[in-house]
Amino acid sequence: MAYVGDVSTRATLPQISPLAGEPIKRADAERLAGVLKAFADPARLRLLSLIQSAPEGEASVSDLTAPLGLSQPTVSHHLRILTEAGLLEREKRGVWAYYRLVPSAIATVADLLTPPRKRSARRTR
Repeated sequence: MAYVGDVSTRATLPQISPLAGEPIKRADAERLAGVLKAFADPARLRLLSLIQSAPEGEASVSDLTAPLGLSQPTVSHHLRILTEAGLLEREKRGVWAYYRLVPSAIATVADLLTPPRKRSARRTR
């Protein structure tokens, strides 16, 4: 299994892609669907983009509320979902929490959604 996120919140993703030509197990499909649901929201996609493009590659809730035009509780809710899905890491510093992407988690999801033939062609370039 591929692990996404830190030890306390990590979700396990299947090693087999649903596009590999063999059936994916139900439990694996449910875990992958949970991570994909975290992606499937415009505000969360924007959050990932805003955090990735931040000068230090990390941001706090207060850095993200104005660009999104959402309230602090709403932004915190979306960040929690992304963190629980293993797509973000959270580091508490004093009273502030900073979020950054987990590149390996994003890459794992991308690999699972790339058909094996295209995946091998992409690696040989």
